[in-house]
Parts: sequence; C-alpha cells; structure tokens
Amino acid sequence: MGHLINEDMLVLRVTESLCPGCVDEEKFDQMRIPAIVYEEAGEVKLIKECPEHGVTVEKYWEDYEMFEEARKWQDPGVKILNPNVAYYASKIVCPTHCGLCVKHKSHTGLGNIVVTNRCDLSCWYCFFYAKENEPIYEPTQDQIRMMLRRMKNERPVGANAVQITGGEPTMRDDIIDIVRIAREEGYDHVQLNTNSVRAAFDPDFVRRVREAGSNVIYTSFDGPTPRSNPKNFWEIPAALENYKKAPLGVVLVPTVIGGVNDMYLGDIIRFGLSNIDVVRAVNFQPVSLVGRMPDRARAKQRITIPGAIKKIEQQTDGLIGREDFFTVPSTASVSNFVAALKGRPTYKLSIHYACGMGTYLFKDDEKVIPVTRFVDVKGMFEYIQELADEIGDSTFKSLRKMESTAKLLYNLKKFVDYEKAPKDFKLKDMVYNAFTEGDYHGLKAFHYKSMFIGFMHFQDPYTYDVDRVERCDIHYAMPDGRVIPFCAFNVIPELYRDSTQRKYSIPAKVYEEKTGRSLKKEKYFREYSLEDKKRIIAFYERSIGRKLTEEEIGQKLEDPVPVISSQNPDM
Repeated sequence: MGHLINEDMLVLRVTESLCPGCVDEEKFDQMRIPAIVYEEAGEVKLIKECPEHGVTVEKYWEDYEMFEEARKWQDPGVKILNPNVAYYASKIVCPTHCGLCVKHKSHTGLGNIVVTNRCDLSCWYCFFYAKENEPIYEPTQDQIRMMLRRMKNERPVGANAVQITGGEPTMRDDIIDIVRIAREEGYDHVQLNTNSVRAAFDPDFVRRVREAGSNVIYTSFDGPTPRSNPKNFWEIPAALENYKKAPLGVVLVPTVIGGVNDMYLGDIIRFGLSNIDVVRAVNFQPVSLVGRMPDRARAKQRITIPGAIKKIEQQTDGLIGREDFFTVPSTASVSNFVAALKGRPTYKLSIHYACGMGTYLFKDDEKVIPVTRFVDVKGMFEYIQELADEIGDSTFKSLRKMESTAKLLYNLKKFVDYEKAPKDFKLKDMVYNAFTEGDYHGLKAFHYKSMFIGFMHFQDPYTYDVDRVERCDIHYAMPDGRVIPFCAFNVIPELYRDSTQRKYSIPAKVYEEKTGRSLKKEKYFREYSLEDKKRIIAFYERSIGRKLTEEEIGQKLEDPVPVISSQNPDM
C-alpha cells in the first residue's frame, strides 16, 4: 500500500475496510481490503485500493485535533463469553462472520428488533423499507421473544435496553403487545422508533404505548422547516403534545445530510430546548451513504461528527463549542469503577472513539449551559478511573472499596464550579445513584434536568473501518438466532439484513390476501387546512425564535402538502 502514501500524509494507523464496488456487486469473498487512516491538512481521511474497482479516498473525521483527543479514551472493551457463531478467532474474517463472534469487543448496549419492513413513508435516505412488490417481513411474537432473550442472555453483560424499530413499527396491529413482551423479558429501557405520524393523530395509542412499558420515543426529526424535514415537519407538533400527555420522553433524531439540512443544526437544538418538558435528547446521525454514489454527490452530502459540531458552534454563536463534547467511551471509567465495586462486569459503552460523541445542556431559567462549562468532565472521568484501578490492584478489596467510594463522594465537589452551575445541581447525588443502581440508568436524573446532545455516525462502504464494527454496541437480533452489529447489518444488507429477512418474509401479494390490506393504500398522504398549516408554522417559529422564510417553507400554503420522495435529489 506504500504507493498510496505521499509526503503530505501523516499515517495514523492501518486497518481493514470494504470496497464499495464489491459490496454493491455482492462480491463478499473479496470485498475486505486494507486501508490507511491518515491526517492531511487538518482532516482525517481513509484511503484504500481494490484490485478491481480502484482507489477510494473518503473523509473519516473533519478535525485531526478532535480525533486525537477522542483516541485517548479508547477502552479495551468487553469479551463476549457466549458467542453465537462457532468460529475460532483465527478463522474469523470481520465482517463476514458476524453473529456475535469471539472477536467482538462490546456487549449489546442497545439491542434492535425489526418488527416490520412496512412503512407509510418512502424516504430516499432510509436504510430500508419494503419497496413496491417486495416481500413483507414481520416476525411473529414468539420469534420476537426469542430475539429479545438472545440479547438478554449475553455474557458477561446481558442487554437491558432495546429499540423496537422497522420500517414503521406502529403499523403493526400488535405493537402494544410487542412493547409489553419486551418488558416481560426483563428490559428496563424500551424505546419505540417511529416517524410519529400515528402519534400525531392518535393520543390514545401513545397512552397505551406508555402503559405497555415504553419509556422513550425515538423519532425522526430532520429539521425545523418543511424543506429540510419533509418527513414529519407537519406532524411533530401534535405528536410532541401527545407524548407529553402520556407522558413519554422523546429523543429527536436528525439524519444530517450535507447541503440538505446541515444549516439547521443550531435551530434543531433550539427547538429541542424550547420543548425540553418532553424532549430529552437530540441525537444527530450524520448520513450513511449506502449504495454507489458519484464522487461529487458523495462529497456534497458527506459530513462527519466534527464537521457537524463545528456547524453547531457557528450556528449557536459559541453557546455550544467543540470543547463541550466528549467521546462515548470516555464514560467507561464510571462503568469500570462500578464493576470494581460490585466485583463483576457491568454495562459499559466501549464503542470505538470515532463512532459517537455527546454532551449535556442544562437550562437554568432562560440560560443554557453545557455541562462542561461547570463540571471538569475529563478530570472527573480520569479520577474515577484511578479509583477503579486502585480497587483492582488492591489485595484487601473490601476495605479499598469503602475507602475509594468515600474519596470519590468527598472529592466530587472539586470537579464542579457551583457558581456557574444551574440551581439545584447536585452531582454527588446523581453519581451516587449511578453507583448504587449499577448502570447508566442511575444517571437518569441528568435527563430530567437537561437535554442530551449526541452524535452517532454509522458507517457505510466508503468509510468502513473493521476496528469500529468490532467494537459496535448497537446490535440487531435476527430470527435465525444471530446478533449483528449495526454497521454489518445495514451496510452489507445482502449478507445479513435482507438475505435473512427474506427467508422469514412472505410475498407482498400473499400478505395482502392474508390480511386484507392494500400496501399502496397504507402510504401516508397529508390533509391539512390553511389554518392548520399557519398554526404549525407558528409553533416552529416560537420554538426556534425566528420567522421561517418563503424559501424554507418551499410552497404556497394554499397548496397541498407533499410527502417525502424516495428519489435522492443529488442523484
């Protein structure tokens, strides 16, 4: 690979990646190729060469300094003790032997169960939904229960959080029963992933979702204007009101696409803060460009975590800056300390440092304060890891546990500037709850006093890094018993997602005959009066603190409201 390197490159590491052409052509036996991660002109990039399809250069992270800071926090990970695939480590070729395998380095932090591939929308950037005449995949309740148990029974740490997803899961008549099944199987944290169309018009349904045991709604939200968010701009205000009444906390999930909605990241955060009584988090997901794309279109739409954070910094006038974000595995020190206290492994976010970042925003009256402005987060995590190491190295562990816990609770105040902190902020109580409850749910008080801003950048064939997928903790359970990391399941669909689901699907025509449904008629079409539209637009304008322009609205209010297209505007 030496011929790919020039004098302007600073080589950071060598990894394994995928050839986008081979993935697209389903040449799975030759798709894995070596790649170089390097710095050039302040950015981190990835370069690779396929003997058949040539050289691919792709943006990996848009800020080298942020990359190096994040890299310091990489955790060794968690070894899976009961893998689901019978391969020796020496025989495994990642990502073609997923299941999970003995080489995987993270337990299931968030499990996913796909309960349908039907959807009432047709979004061009969606990972998947059933296109016209494609088979319909809807696992039975018994199959769903088996998949939940498979993740729950992982060792040394079983899954405790699950997301019920699709397609659009609310299209299933038995979705309430499925939520209830997840609770019956011992999941404390049950998310429902939805476009919120049904929730906007059916408050009783939302109430029943809450009563069945879901505690979080994970809903698409791509922007505060009709043009940036054709998916559910018009439905979100009513849906939020119904979620608030239930009550259900909401995570807004914008798919960030360069040139499409990346100019609205600050407004999206302002929208969340204005509705903080129901919005618990905004989880940005830079777009994953699956499928073949011309270089120019890819360069236009590509944005990475640092690039999005810099835009937030600009669009909030420095209210939220790049220094306010920390990489997800930095929180592993808390898990390590809890594990040392309890003498056994506990829930840990040991994903790759380049996969995700986050911060908390506290709202104190009208003032918004990132947590890093009054808490030395980095110093606190480093100190907690030191205490965990002290317990691990001690001969007299019981005594050391008591001493270390007392030291931590006494010294926590050193990491907080209470003059800058919000009123009633009590870090000591929050951390104590985390340690006594034994996992991240002990920090739930943070979510009721603040709003989390997160980033999760899922991979695609262009950015693929095997080091990252080996550490993935967002997993999909499949009806054949395997558990697949997100970036294997969705990036190589014919190897995992589509091929397996096809085995458990029925033809669209058979589905219609069996259920009496018309799949075409299930698609959503909007009917809003002029007064409805004015009221909805006014809600957004109050939430983001400014008027929407005619260009942002993108149509005359007297005209019918279109539904999102399945056609990529840049293709």
